[in-house]
Amino acid sequence: MKRLISKREIRHKRVRAKIKGTNDRPRLSVFRSNRYVFAQIIDDVKGVTLVSAGDLKSKGKVKPASPAGRKTESAKNVGLELAKLAKLKNIEAVMFDRGGNKYQGRVKALAEGAREGGLKF
Repeated sequence: MKRLISKREIRHKRVRAKIKGTNDRPRLSVFRSNRYVFAQIIDDVKGVTLVSAGDLKSKGKVKPASPAGRKTESAKNVGLELAKLAKLKNIEAVMFDRGGNKYQGRVKALAEGAREGGLKF
């Protein structure tokens, strides 16, 4: 029988039921596609995105992922860029929402980059 909902979507619903971003600790949400990775810091009470970063942004300093397999390095750079932008808006602590993805690879690299940049979660 065909599965109507993917395992990632099931994990994502389970994680989102437990995590809610507030003014004090907004939610750091991660979206991972096959080629790029995006992250944003969201205040769920107001329903507003406070900061966003991704490796596809043209204005940011983050270069797009190269075909040579440097997607993990690019994800770490996205985490560093996100932390830098969050510091400018006086955001120091966040709740990490991995978006239903397993905590490995690019999601882990993004989280480590954000921690190196000074975010606490």
